[in-house]
This record gives sequence, structure tokens and C-alpha cells, in this order.
Amino acid sequence: MKKRFDPRKNYEETKKAIGYVSRKEATQKDYDRIGFKSGLEVHQQLLTRKKLFCNCPAGIFNKSEDYDAELIRHMRPTLSELGEYDGTALMEFKTRKEIIYRVKNETTCTYEVDDTPPFPLNREALDIAIEISLLSKLNIVGEVHITRKQYLDGSIPTGFQRTAIIGVEGEIALRHKKIRLIQLSLEEDSCREISDIGHVRIFKTDRLGMPLIETVTYPECVNPDEVMEACNCIRFLNRSTGKVRTGMGAGREDVNVSCRGGARVEIKGVAHTRWIPELTHKEAFRQWALLALRDKLLKKIADPGQWNISYEYLRHHALTFTCNAINDAKKNGNQLLAVNLPHFKGILSHFTQEEKIFADELSDRLKVIACLEKPNMTHSEELSPMVCEDDLKKVATILNAGEDDAQIIVWGPEQDMKTALETIEERCRMAFEGVPNETRKSFEDGTTIFERVLPGADRMYPDTDSAPIPLEDEHIKALGRNLPEEVAERYRTMQQWGIPEDTFIYILRKNLFPLIRRIVTELEINPKFAGTFLGHTLKFVEGHYTPSATFNEKIIYALFAFLKKKGLDIAIAKKMLPLLYEYPKMEFESVLTTLKFKHVPEKEIVSRIGTLKEIYEKTGRKNQPESAVNWIMGELRPIAVGNMSLKRLREEVEKQVGVAKS
Repeated sequence: MKKRFDPRKNYEETKKAIGYVSRKEATQKDYDRIGFKSGLEVHQQLLTRKKLFCNCPAGIFNKSEDYDAELIRHMRPTLSELGEYDGTALMEFKTRKEIIYRVKNETTCTYEVDDTPPFPLNREALDIAIEISLLSKLNIVGEVHITRKQYLDGSIPTGFQRTAIIGVEGEIALRHKKIRLIQLSLEEDSCREISDIGHVRIFKTDRLGMPLIETVTYPECVNPDEVMEACNCIRFLNRSTGKVRTGMGAGREDVNVSCRGGARVEIKGVAHTRWIPELTHKEAFRQWALLALRDKLLKKIADPGQWNISYEYLRHHALTFTCNAINDAKKNGNQLLAVNLPHFKGILSHFTQEEKIFADELSDRLKVIACLEKPNMTHSEELSPMVCEDDLKKVATILNAGEDDAQIIVWGPEQDMKTALETIEERCRMAFEGVPNETRKSFEDGTTIFERVLPGADRMYPDTDSAPIPLEDEHIKALGRNLPEEVAERYRTMQQWGIPEDTFIYILRKNLFPLIRRIVTELEINPKFAGTFLGHTLKFVEGHYTPSATFNEKIIYALFAFLKKKGLDIAIAKKMLPLLYEYPKMEFESVLTTLKFKHVPEKEIVSRIGTLKEIYEKTGRKNQPESAVNWIMGELRPIAVGNMSLKRLREEVEKQVGVAKS
């Protein structure tokens, strides 16, 4: 009797065979073993009044349901200057998508819907891009040339993005190494996607055309933590100018990952930097798993060129399934297609990512290319079976399948079945090669799914509507005279000031270092207190309170100046901040009144120590001076906060209680 094939066991065995370890368990030795390599493309919107190639206002966003008109487009690929089509463009054309743009008159003009040539490039945006290029130690180009980068996913109505290289060959400094930069480009942002269901994709155009810079690094990061550090460094450098937008969607990262023997895979539009370590870890091991899968296939199939799938439309056969998804598809008039994959037994359930197998690679592509919404298929090696074993045996019989074959059942509209079949065969053939170049979409748990074929050089060509822009040396020198200090220098300064290191990320992300320096130099406030106040207290308040109006961190400088002028101890600022955060327009005096603060002279506070000491001694704990100090401090703290330094108060209490100095 033949032993039944167990997909779950195969999943676990293949996972173990590639030496997969979790992100928490992984060491540099693990990353060296698989040849981890990664680089970045960091996108950042610039803080300009207008968009890049027109006079529409930048930074005004509308709700999804707030629009004045809809436009419908169907994208088609164009030949490059070499007479070739870009692979991504061909893939997008194959999807037969109907692209709908929701237009708001306030934020969109005829340029953005490709009815008007571009206006002259926004010089404000160009100057900011040059400044950030100089900060990145990039060599500024002598002349700016606008090029077109083809996008047929519908994210830009013209079908291409106008972009220009501003600086080349720079570097950023991490804590233990330097990462080289390939270039910095200035380009127009794309539309915001609202939905993508079946053959219909909907966008909003409010973000379209906003000035954006893209900083590209060499693939020199050798572990996931370095990738995140490099990303943070670039983001903090951009923000240090005070001339970039912040908030959700203002900064986005594309992360390029590969392993030894693998291929460059781009994880597109990573929304949060904290996702990067898990994403890059899992992608590198996904590629490592695909290489192992390739080796397994090549042992099974001597000549991949002779390998072919076979298929049957199940509508011609009297089959009843227990699977709800299949029965729903039949009720909706969809076709059922059974596909046989010769010698693919053990391949569909091969590990790729946590709780994901090679079959998921097929299902993901069916969603994107054939536009079949999930669930769109089942197969003979499901980890959680959708179809009973008897039904699968019937399908295998219909397909004349061999013992070493695997079977897939896919369903969808009749007009999509040809594309579905081509997609399955194409991805299976790619498995013989190893890792396909592709763009993948990221999720918070670190897993990714196929998004589109990775674009090639064929999608770039000159923009004949835009003349070159010469850059004068004197103008570049003038822009470089007032640059902020490097991120690494700010890091060292905060270390010297004694500011806790767990505040650095928040301070640099919010670009609060200039505020701390101003507080320290102009108000002569202890830098450790200022840094801790902004990096700990403000961060806590920001996460637990909701402002009634826009809160500007500059209020904190004014608050400290007020307390200094009044002769109050700045420690009371910690009590005042939550109220000020909720009500930014509230007067400082009113905040103190709300807190029921009363000014008590330092001399009067100190005079109460003796009386409190006597009360404590009456409790019978005379030989516990440290306890006495803590008890007296607890009694005086509510009065002292704002009136005198708690450090100075403690010194007075210890002196009168008689605590011996070590």
C-alpha cells in the first residue's frame, strides 16, 4: 500500500531543508550563508506650494468619495527608442484593466490628464532636490534632462512619469559603515489607488504630480537591520532640511532584495520603516527556497524544454464538489479548469514564506494578471484542503495524471481562462530557472505577494516636451551654504549631551534636533532635559492625546521661555504639555490655572522639611533615613513641581534628614 502524500509534512521538510530561521533567531552568519544583499529607493514628497509640472496646489487631499468627474482610460504599451516593448508594460496590457480616475477640479488640471503639455519644471522643487543632493554628497549634474518612465498600471494617466536625475554617486554614513548612493532623482508623484477588483482599478488624482525625490542606494546592506538603518538615515537627512512633507504617504520606500544565486526583487511601496527588517528577511529566504525548489525540479525533469502542462474544462464532466468556493463559482457561471503539472508532486507544497507555499505564487499571479479574485484556485497539495481526496482523484483521472504529477483547479469568467492558463504555465516554467525578477507588494507581517514584472531599461526614454535645464555653479554653491549638519553629526552631538539613545529615532524622524539646539543655546536649558522632554514626554503625549487644532512643536520653545521668565522650574512643563497638546491655542497662564498651580517660594518649601521629618519619626522608623527622604519628597513634590528643582529639594531633604553621602 502506497503511503499517502502529506503536504504539511512536505512544507515542514522543505522549510527545514533550506535552513530557514525566523527573524528573531537569525544571525549575521545566517545572512552570509544565503548571501543576503539589499538596496533602497527612498521616495519623499517635497514641501512646495505647487506641483512639479503645473500650477495646481500641492498637498491638498480629498476623500475618496469627494470628486467632480471621472475619466476612463485603457492603457497600451509603446515601443522604446530601440523598437522594443517593456516586459512590465506587456504584462499590464495583458490584464485588460479599465482605469478610472476620480478628478477634483481644485487639485487637477488638463496637464495631469494628458490634455496639455507640461509647464516649466517647478524651480522651488528643483532647488530643494539640489540641496538634499548636496547633503547626500552627490555630484550635481551640469544639466537637468527630463525623461519619461513608462507606467501602464494606471497610476499615472499619461502612462509615463516625468523624472530627472539631479545628483549621482554620493554616500550616507551609518553607525559602522558607509553606504554608497547611485543617484537622486526629481519626479512627479503618482495617483492614489482606491480599489483594484477584477478588471477595474480606481485612482484619485489629488496626489498626482506632486514633487517627489527618489534616493537610490547601491545594494550594500548585508542584513535587515542595516537596510532599516540606511532607510532611516536617508529619511532623517531629507527631513533635516525642513523642506519635505511628513505624515502618512509622504515618504515611501521600495526595497530591493536578493540572495546568492537569486535575482533582484523589488518590494514596492513599503509604508512603514519598521516593516523593513521582517520583509527583507523573508524575501531573501523566499528566494533561497525557490532556488532549492529549482534544484528539486531539475532532478525530476531532465529536459525542462520538453515539459508541458495539460488541461481539461470541467464543465464537460459530471462532477460535484464539496468545496464552497468552487460551487459558488459554478453558480456564478464561471468556468472550471483542471490543469495537470507533470512531475510537480511535492512542488506545490514547497515552503516559500511562513505559511505560504509555491502554489501561492501561482494564485497571486492569477489575481494580478488574469484578474481572478481570490479564492481563485485549489490544488492537490493544499495545507488546508478545500477539496476532498475523492474529488481530487476524479480530477486526476480526467487529466490522465501520473503518480508524480500535481493538479490545479482554477475558476473564473470564460474570457479570463486563456490568460489564467498562460499564467500558470509561465510561472511553472520560471520555477526551472529559479527566482524571477519581479515587483512584490508588502504586508505588515513581512510576507509579500506578486505585484508585477520588474521593469527594465526599455521603459525609459527622453521627454521631447521639456527642454534641458542648465545648472549654474554659482547657484549650486549658494544653495550649499546653509545646509544643516549631517545626521551622523546630530547623532554624535546628542550622545555628547547625554540624551537617551532611545529618543534619537523619534527626534530625528520629527526633525526636532534644531529645536533642541535652540532651547539649549538660547534658553540655556539642560540639553539632556530638553532631549528627554521631546523624545519621551512629547512622544508619550502624542500617542495618548488628541489635539483640537494643529500642534506645532515650536510651542515647546515658547513654553520654556515663559517658565524661565516667570522664574518657575521647567519640570512643570511635563504637567502642562498634555493640556497644551490638546488645546494648542491655550494661554500658558490659563494652563497653570487649570492645573491649580500656586507659586510657593523655595524658602517656604524648604522650611516644611523639619516638620515633615518630625511627623515621620513619630511613626517609629527613625533608623531608616532613605525611607524618610523618599516619604518627605512624596509629600513636597506636588508643591515643589514648578517652584523649585526637585534635585535641589532632594539635596535639602537629605541634608536635614542626615543621609550620609557615599
